[in-house]
Amino acid sequence: MAEKKGIVIICNLDTRGEDIIFVKEMIEERCLNAVLVDVSMEEPPPFAGDVTCEEVAERGGLTIEEVRRCYREDRDEATQNQIRGAAAIVEDLFKEGKVHGIFGVGGGTATLISTAIMRKLPFGMPKVMASPMAAHPRYIDKYVGTSDLTMHHTVLDIVKMNPLLKAQITNAIGAICGMVEMTTGTEFKFDKPVVAITAFSFGEMAVQTAVRMLEEEGFTPIVCHSQGKGDRAMEEMIKDGAFDGIIDICTGGIMEHLFDGNRDPGPDRLKAAAAAGIPAVLAPCGLDILSYGGREDKIEQNKDRVQFVQDALRVQIRTNADELAQAADVIAERLNQSTGPFTFMVPLQGWSSLDREGCPIYDLEADAVFVDRLKEKIDDKSAVKEVNLHLYTPEFARAAVDEFKRLYELNKSSDLDKAG
Repeated sequence: MAEKKGIVIICNLDTRGEDIIFVKEMIEERCLNAVLVDVSMEEPPPFAGDVTCEEVAERGGLTIEEVRRCYREDRDEATQNQIRGAAAIVEDLFKEGKVHGIFGVGGGTATLISTAIMRKLPFGMPKVMASPMAAHPRYIDKYVGTSDLTMHHTVLDIVKMNPLLKAQITNAIGAICGMVEMTTGTEFKFDKPVVAITAFSFGEMAVQTAVRMLEEEGFTPIVCHSQGKGDRAMEEMIKDGAFDGIIDICTGGIMEHLFDGNRDPGPDRLKAAAAAGIPAVLAPCGLDILSYGGREDKIEQNKDRVQFVQDALRVQIRTNADELAQAADVIAERLNQSTGPFTFMVPLQGWSSLDREGCPIYDLEADAVFVDRLKEKIDDKSAVKEVNLHLYTPEFARAAVDEFKRLYELNKSSDLDKAG
């Protein structure tokens, strides 16, 4: 008989004991093991967890008495200690094959601790956090980051079980149990070279065509959504060695970070591929716009500039020559650090579905400033390749894939020479 799969429940039994028993019993009714990891900091709990708060505290570096003192005097120190201790214990349980999913339930502190632990676990492992904080606009980014964890918004606080709260926790338990029962695991096998390709709606035709062409050429394409989180996650995955190359069609995150746009991927965009030495083909999709939807202050500041109103949440502002010159400086600086082959492909007829003749966003003069500045600042002038095409076409996709294949073979030959 196959061993039961296990779900870790991150809990603070000193304040949520009754609710956690309900969670544990429901999971066990599904013929799954429920492992209580108690991160209590304030008071001795009414009963012990499967992993006690004393064990968690000591694994984090403090005794439970020190944690309780810190909770009163320096709460963040106590919290960080319990995160360290619980994360180390959960990672051990995962390596031992005893954990196949992780579940958190609670308010602000429980959500902070649980999601911090979840973010340390591998991609593909089921992770569910049930919390009234799940939709908090100031915190959600800190909770989720670039992890594949699922936030379940309970709406109600996790205090004293009642019919409304029971319905929400039951739904969340159903989610984690279903995930664990159906998960494909955290081990991923590829029999072909894996290529990241960035995408968002205004480059979609080129991306979808390039995906099909990469498959035909013997690669496995992985599409990363360049909405800020997706391209940031891609950078982290490149650092971890997940990809053998990249076709970075949608590099607009550089512009978004420089000018506080909605799709900001952070300060490290383009750095990972440069450091990893993987072959890279880049294009300027997204550099022609800034995303300011839902931000009345930004829209008011830019009311005299060309705008494209996609819907109530998405408003795109056309970038100007000065902004494009600054983006070119950043891109050139980062590409100049590349340890592998790269090509920045510039489609001369437009950079996105919005940037075409007859459309308000179309501005070849501003685009030309970017190209001139990039060619001026980049060390390898031959790495900037202008093509008389529009980016939002199958023809551009073909050119990008052909160039990537050339660089990939070049890089492969170079690696063989070094090995020889």
